[in-house]
Amino acid sequence: MSSKLVRKEVQLPIPTEIEKLTELFRRNGARDPESWASSQSNEGINQLHRFLFLQQAWSKVVDEKDDSWIDSEIANSKRKPDQPFAGIGLALSRILDAGGSRSDVVDIVRGMQVQALFSFCYLLDDPSLEDPELQDVGWSLVETTEDFEPTDKTIGGLHESVLDLDPTGREMRPREAV
Repeated sequence: MSSKLVRKEVQLPIPTEIEKLTELFRRNGARDPESWASSQSNEGINQLHRFLFLQQAWSKVVDEKDDSWIDSEIANSKRKPDQPFAGIGLALSRILDAGGSRSDVVDIVRGMQVQALFSFCYLLDDPSLEDPELQDVGWSLVETTEDFEPTDKTIGGLHESVLDLDPTGREMRPREAV
């Protein structure tokens, strides 16, 4: 007996008119809302979902102006030095004790987080599995219906836009480079 997954195609209430779509991007903080909307409208690329996913992902990256998390990590590691991730606070404490600057720590952590985000987004498009028997194995990020049921529309090419959404506008270039 085989079962077949049947997906209903349900459209979410996303505007198709370029002006309304542009305004939606603008309201949600896109730096170049016209370009995002134009690409979605003219090229059929689901830019809104790409933009919103990456915007949410960037919200998990440390802000270059906020180093308060350093103190939290150090305090947590001192309270429970054997817990998972306690090594972060212990290493941060050693770096600061050795004279490292808090802004350099933020820059390192932020850079590594964004590199991990880029790699994760690339991995969604290209698993690059070495075993020949697994060459057809893959995965993707997909749109969902309002009931969070997956549709057949994938959201690809995320890695191409990771740097575009850097909240600083510098695309992860050093603070001093601007």
